Amino acid sequence: MTSRSPSPSSSLPLRGRRIAVTGSPTSGSRLGARLRELGADILDLPLIEIRHAVEKERAFEVFNELAHYEWILFSSRNGVEHFFKIFLQTYEDIRSLGFMRIAAIGEGTAEAIRAFHLKVDVQPETATAEALGEALRAEQSLDNLRVLLITGNRNREDLQRLLENERAIVDTFPVYATEPTDLADHPGARQFREQGADALIFASASAVQSFGEQAAHLKLKKGATVPALCSFGPQTSARMRQAKIPIAVEAVSPGIEPLVEGLLEKFGR
Repeated sequence: MTSRSPSPSSSLPLRGRRIAVTGSPTSGSRLGARLRELGADILDLPLIEIRHAVEKERAFEVFNELAHYEWILFSSRNGVEHFFKIFLQTYEDIRSLGFMRIAAIGEGTAEAIRAFHLKVDVQPETATAEALGEALRAEQSLDNLRVLLITGNRNREDLQRLLENERAIVDTFPVYATEPTDLADHPGARQFREQGADALIFASASAVQSFGEQAAHLKLKKGATVPALCSFGPQTSARMRQAKIPIAVEAVSPGIEPLVEGLLEKFGR
């Protein structure tokens, strides 16, 4: 019996769907590439910009104490990428990281760590600060535990407070900055105003905040398609609910594939 090749509609389940992707251009490119594989037309709305931002004095302090930390915690892929950028500019060998154990929030973060051939010792099933705190508490006593927490300039302090409440000794190391972009004259924003989109994906809590600040530049014209508003994960969803933004699709955990699954359920396979 001769097998049939899949029809274009089944192999490209998002064909004909226009999806607006927010976030930095780097994060958008990974998500955009995956959605294009499924047939979607991608509209880039870079609501935020991620840039490397490390204070030299702070880096010197952290690296001088590196051997004394028992855990290093990463809450985002950006934290991983920008930490190791400055780390490998300072040290020639990844083994200079020493014997710290590594924890990560979210599969995307863990994936970025594994790219450096490092093992992730703790990764909670739910990608939240609270879940990571619980996972660490289950692993060992946090009392007097020396922890290095890798952050950005806009990171929430939930995880730090949780660990310090358990009497852990937490040092933070900001390695990147998240800044809003100006979409006033951006071609993607102009196309969004005129045509709208089938879906708009908020890639981070910072993107939600920037969206609210730039609402005037993103107001849809009459006849434009009103998008289904989608969340990249629980922390983004929390910010959307705080801003009273309805959530049509929510990734069960931060990461491209969980979000894609939600989009496929929404728009059909």
